[in-house]
Amino acid sequence: MAKFTGSLMGMGNPLLDISAEVGQDILDKYDVKVDNAILAEEKHLPLYKELADNYSPQYIAGGATQNSIRVAGWILAANGRPGECSYMGCVGNDEFGKRLEKCAAEDGVCVNYMKDETTPTGTCAVLVKGGERSLIANLAAANNFKPSHLETDESKAIYESAKVYYIAGFFLTVSVESLKIVAEHALANGKTFCLNLSAPFIIDFFRDQVATALEYADYLFCNESEAAAYGKKHGLGEDLKEVALKIAASPKKNAARPRTVIFTQGSGSTIVACDGKVSEYDVVPLPKEELVDTNGAGDAFVGGFLAGLLTEKDIGACVEAGHWAARFIIQQSGCTLTKACEYKL
Repeated sequence: MAKFTGSLMGMGNPLLDISAEVGQDILDKYDVKVDNAILAEEKHLPLYKELADNYSPQYIAGGATQNSIRVAGWILAANGRPGECSYMGCVGNDEFGKRLEKCAAEDGVCVNYMKDETTPTGTCAVLVKGGERSLIANLAAANNFKPSHLETDESKAIYESAKVYYIAGFFLTVSVESLKIVAEHALANGKTFCLNLSAPFIIDFFRDQVATALEYADYLFCNESEAAAYGKKHGLGEDLKEVALKIAASPKKNAARPRTVIFTQGSGSTIVACDGKVSEYDVVPLPKEELVDTNGAGDAFVGGFLAGLLTEKDIGACVEAGHWAARFIIQQSGCTLTKACEYKL
């Protein structure tokens, strides 16, 4: 691997998405809610074979953080900044792992996977119904990322070169210790650390891990359901603008830099809170007939936003880039980058 000299590093759970259009019967059978993300339990494990056998699914490179890094790299490369993005996570030494690596590399991402010789690459069932998606993640190898991987020469070269770090909340179920190593490096060197709350179950069941990570966050992303869950869990009220302001003002390790909190709301306006002020940015509505599925929309928004951040755009321009990326992705099946990026930062 050539030494990485780019500016953006992501770390998370690399998963191969197994995506299929399904009916309400499958959602009911596996006790899955529309527009939700969960970890697979024993009762969900037959689902993956059922999709493969009966639904002719698509196999798409996934994992929330990896999606965001791929989108950021795609946009940056189209704006004269190739080779800016890197990603770490754990995969199995198998065909699915090779497929993930190939896809990420094609999108211009420098991947530095930890390889688990005994556990298969993680998968995520993506159940699409009426354009909305439900995600059931079987982490498998992704669950086995270890801090020791960050001690390798390749990993050190990546995180020492990077200036911006992004980790989705899903990784909090895997290795908070690894997150802290990267976050402490960012803190000590005045670099930018970004976090996503990712799903209501992360907020509800991993409260201590979220609290640990949040103190490092210069930028915090989540959608409206996650924002509402956080507000409810911490008694911050139901007004999402107030919730955003309170999270922005919560304790922070790097007190020299105010925290920016970004709440996306699907086709509703995006809320941004920082330094006691809150703003809203309208989303240009997409005609219903042009919507393919919403899988990856939030990831794509973050990717666009990070591309703006790396090119030193103001917050409004970062949000606009995020909106454009999300709008592109919801017109594709999953987080697939089917053509050259036309967006100019």
